[in-house]
Amino acid sequence: MIIFSIGQLGWSMLSGLINAWLVTFYLPTKGDIEGGAIQYIKPGLVVFGFLTILGLITAASRIFDAVTDPLIASMSDRSKNPRGRRIPFMQYAAIPLSIVTVLLFCAPVKAISGINVAWISVFILLFYLFMTMYCTPYNALISEFGKTQDDRMFISTAISLTFFVGTLLAYTPFVFAGMLRGAVGFAWSYRICFIVLSVIACIAMLLPTFLLKEKEFVDTKPSEVNMFKSLAATFKNGDFRVFVGSDLMYWIGLTLFQTGLPFFVKVSLNISDSYTMIFMGGMTVLSAVFYPFVSGLVRKFGKKKLTICGFLGLALAYVVTALIRVLPVPSVLLGAIICVIAAFPMALLGIIPQSIVADVAEADGIKTGENREGMFFAARTFAMKWGQSFAMLIFTSLAILGTTQSANENEITASVKGLTLVAIAAVTFCVLGAVILSFYNEKGVMKTIESKNSETKEG
Repeated sequence: MIIFSIGQLGWSMLSGLINAWLVTFYLPTKGDIEGGAIQYIKPGLVVFGFLTILGLITAASRIFDAVTDPLIASMSDRSKNPRGRRIPFMQYAAIPLSIVTVLLFCAPVKAISGINVAWISVFILLFYLFMTMYCTPYNALISEFGKTQDDRMFISTAISLTFFVGTLLAYTPFVFAGMLRGAVGFAWSYRICFIVLSVIACIAMLLPTFLLKEKEFVDTKPSEVNMFKSLAATFKNGDFRVFVGSDLMYWIGLTLFQTGLPFFVKVSLNISDSYTMIFMGGMTVLSAVFYPFVSGLVRKFGKKKLTICGFLGLALAYVVTALIRVLPVPSVLLGAIICVIAAFPMALLGIIPQSIVADVAEADGIKTGENREGMFFAARTFAMKWGQSFAMLIFTSLAILGTTQSANENEITASVKGLTLVAIAAVTFCVLGAVILSFYNEKGVMKTIESKNSETKEG
């Protein structure tokens, strides 16, 4: 299970590179341009008056990504490869994914050019294709490797930790690129960092595929259902529909906060944006401290209650964020308080939902006789991506209220009023997530799994 979790360290690094650096690299600020950054694509809100070219490319790639999720899931569920249904996909995807990640930042023309637009468009589509080829089968193995509830909680905890570590490593170019800049220039100071991180990520992704023999742990019959029927059958599961509805609310609320964090720091708290990394790092470390206690709490209170507590705890953090300009607390201290409040809910929501999906997938397989774990996790990923995309639209619409956004600028001009509305929106989505999850029939799902386990023991 520890070896398995290393795979998530790898792909989370690459995902973190795209999330943290794609916009920063291709939409440089005035300060970056003065420091030697090149503008590879036309800047500003030049698409329909409210989108950048990069924004349109990213939106289109997300649609493509959403389509490939169920396709790859179905191919994996139906695979009859003698080495297993999941590991071969992961192995074939790891190296191309790492290479494409680097090439995405290597636009060929050192000036604004349509060739660069085409380059970025092609490689971001390839990035999401290979990411899906690795992640969808990988996530399906959570329920297949996790034979017991304790095993699933251990796996969910381990991969949540490696996800956070991988994401933090993706931010290290903030430190090391500056050291290289004088010798290799602005663009290559980042590309060298991306190459090093991609090599590390590739090794991490490949380790589970060579060290774990899927057939030794998993004995499941490939699904015979095609993609469309499998996807329809997955969403026919009422407990899964409830979970996905609540999970969608979670990803919208979380993304609103994560996207807005630098703006909350600079605009609402009115302190240096260097605190963004301090707050994010502190919240991540504190959240990790709580991880060892989550499994024990699950055994005592159950997954549903704790996940609802996670939603409400996160909502409380967002309430404090909305009241930044009202509370008579020093800005740095207030930022620290918000991170402390959010840390425990982040631990709960970082671990438990993956295990819930595994439970629902196993219970559904027992009832239907179809092993469609890949499709269940693909459907969850589908909800996550749409939630993130929807959150970005909400953020860019709300954050600029009360300001005059220049169509020629790359940077979002946020206002205190707009950011307060963003925080209120995040509270609303988290509360909705808790309400929706209250309809999840945890007892029924666990009863189905336990009945199967009892039959196996008796046999």
